Amino acid sequence: MKTFVLLPRIPYPLEKGDKLRAFNQIKQLAKNNEIVLCALNDNPKVSEEDAFRALQPYCVSIRFIKITKPQIVLGLARALFKGLPFQCGYFYNRKAAKQVREQISKHQPDMLFGQLLRVAEYIRHLDMPKTIDYQDVFSMGMKRRADIASPITRPIYNMEYRRLKRYEAAIFDDFDVKTIISDTDRQLIPHPKKNEILVIPNGVDHDFFKPQQQEKKYDLVFTGNMSYAPNVSAVGYLVNEILPIVKKTLPEVKLYIAGATPHPDVKKAADDNIIVSGWLDDIRDAYAQSRVFIAPMRIGTGLQNKLLEAMSMGLPCITTPLANSALGAETGKEILIGHDAEELARHIITLLTDKEKAEQIARAGFDFTNRVYDWSKATEKMEEAMRKVLATSIYAPKK
Repeated sequence: MKTFVLLPRIPYPLEKGDKLRAFNQIKQLAKNNEIVLCALNDNPKVSEEDAFRALQPYCVSIRFIKITKPQIVLGLARALFKGLPFQCGYFYNRKAAKQVREQISKHQPDMLFGQLLRVAEYIRHLDMPKTIDYQDVFSMGMKRRADIASPITRPIYNMEYRRLKRYEAAIFDDFDVKTIISDTDRQLIPHPKKNEILVIPNGVDHDFFKPQQQEKKYDLVFTGNMSYAPNVSAVGYLVNEILPIVKKTLPEVKLYIAGATPHPDVKKAADDNIIVSGWLDDIRDAYAQSRVFIAPMRIGTGLQNKLLEAMSMGLPCITTPLANSALGAETGKEILIGHDAEELARHIITLLTDKEKAEQIARAGFDFTNRVYDWSKATEKMEEAMRKVLATSIYAPKK
């Protein structure tokens, strides 16, 4: 099966969740299929040469399409007046659309695969077998951001929420296969046939993210792309509301905030006992040098890869009900859940002072991720659905 993969970003380096998901799905699909990759690029700082080298082993063709700032501004203006989500307007422009169509015409794929609704406008109306990976429910993520936004920005977030909700429903019938990262997210899609969407979870590279013996320099660690709004919000919650409670019992507690492009608000949190790293060449060092992982997520949707990685590396983990609703770990056994700052702080104190409890949670979490989250199994399910569409389609597969 020749699959044309269209992405809103170049899936390398793997500092964002959508890139991680795309890279690993391409890697798995390439085992039995020809992958023609077309990725948009809005970031001039990304090394296309490095990305090409990383992706070349899995693709028969790779094309990166630059999106310039003037194109982005024009796309956002068009989205405003056409009633489309800004998420679509940001990534869509006619020049890029022409190049996408040229690539499809050149390679004649059996299946089109688009990641995220950000690229849906490029392919939704093409008369070919198509798959869309919703991944997350953007509308709900936007609503949660609106709920905590300032009175000035809240109307903008609410407008985008309404547009995203309409768009998520509108594109549903344009695609033959629909996928999403968790059942929790699936139930939020505003379409009467939402249960037709396949739940394709992320996996974790257990050979890469495995327990390491390193000196423990930090009590707590939180990782991720630190310019991403849900992570910025989590850092604020952790530093301003949770840690002050912990410090009443453990005044010298040390927190490591590790991840690329830290937002100014994240940088401001740094002090003698709060270390903000920025980009790390090997994120495993952040996990291995820490005792407890905490992800106090209050907004956002989807599955938190950071939790999968931390559990796979043998760290006891703490999070909120919001994050665990997609993860599905057993509360109190495989993970600890805090509903508010007080409860999250109590869990931190417990795991830092009760070695036996910490080891128990770590072992159970490690077993859970190794049992449930596997890139190969997840992608195989998606591939089967795509092949089934081709088998019943008027289009005969070429391979």
